[in-house]
Amino acid sequence: MKDSKGQILYVGKAKSLKKRVQSYFQNSKGHSPKVKKLVTHLKDFDIILTDTEFDALMLECHLIKEIKPMYNRMMKSPQSFTYLIINLAKKIPSFEISYEPIENENSLIFGPFTSRSTVERAMNGIKECFKINCGHSTVKNSACLNYSLGLCNGVCLGGPAIDEYNSIIQKVIHFLGRKDNRLLEEMESKMLAASEQFDFEAAAKYRDWIELVKSLLNKEKVIEFTEQNHNLVTLEQIDDKTYKYFLIKRTQILHCEMIHLENNSLESLNEQIISNAISHFKNTNDELNKDVSRDEIDEAQIIYSYLNSTNCQHLILPKSWLSANNRLKFTKELNKLFGSFK
Repeated sequence: MKDSKGQILYVGKAKSLKKRVQSYFQNSKGHSPKVKKLVTHLKDFDIILTDTEFDALMLECHLIKEIKPMYNRMMKSPQSFTYLIINLAKKIPSFEISYEPIENENSLIFGPFTSRSTVERAMNGIKECFKINCGHSTVKNSACLNYSLGLCNGVCLGGPAIDEYNSIIQKVIHFLGRKDNRLLEEMESKMLAASEQFDFEAAAKYRDWIELVKSLLNKEKVIEFTEQNHNLVTLEQIDDKTYKYFLIKRTQILHCEMIHLENNSLESLNEQIISNAISHFKNTNDELNKDVSRDEIDEAQIIYSYLNSTNCQHLILPKSWLSANNRLKFTKELNKLFGSFK
């Protein structure tokens, strides 16, 4: 969307362009102030037609980062991403949330996460669930207000409560580090106990806290998957005889192409995909576990969601398959991919 001077105001995707554009001019009373202001400045459109929704999502992401339109809030600012920091230097280790984490030997950093509010609510849930929401930042040998409210286990008073507090912190660290799920198991046990006592209000709280804590790990899965630098082949069916495949490395689309079964045999299409895969993946960097940068997170989430959707089938290619003399396994797996659409 552009103004009278040709300046780009907004970039967005739509499955139905007509409905999307109409939505800006109809039912204006329900529009946010941002949309109302956008409409007053809107004078022209540029339209790019893509083959698939995945194409559209990736293009939208790249254009927003490149152009930074004033009416696009997401996918243009690194401030969109937050990190959870556990400060182990204190006698009472603390949780901190930051946009700019500073690494040091006394801190553990988890993330990045795309929603600060989700991280805050998840950590507040853990604090309330295990009653470690202490109102003091240090041991003062005097009870904090939260202790009198039943929200603090008494860590502010010192003594055995400190060991209990540190034990819970270790469970949080192990959970976020994917070492074990004891934290989640204990929360689920508390939820079950509350429901068995017919305290359904408490059980509902535990349920909500559990979902928030799980969401932290789901975000970590995206990062972990991307850091493996997989060689990916994805295949999406457009119609009965038409497919589109993508060759993806990490968060980059190295090659994509529409292919047609009507005029080609499956054998020749397999050969085409394999040849292109060998050509594009053979010389790419295979440095594993390289940290995902903030600039990659949006693309990483789009690709991860695409791979786990019903729109496509995909292969993770071992490097051994990229040898010109070792195509048999690759061919068999491609045949399975095509067969899965029938």
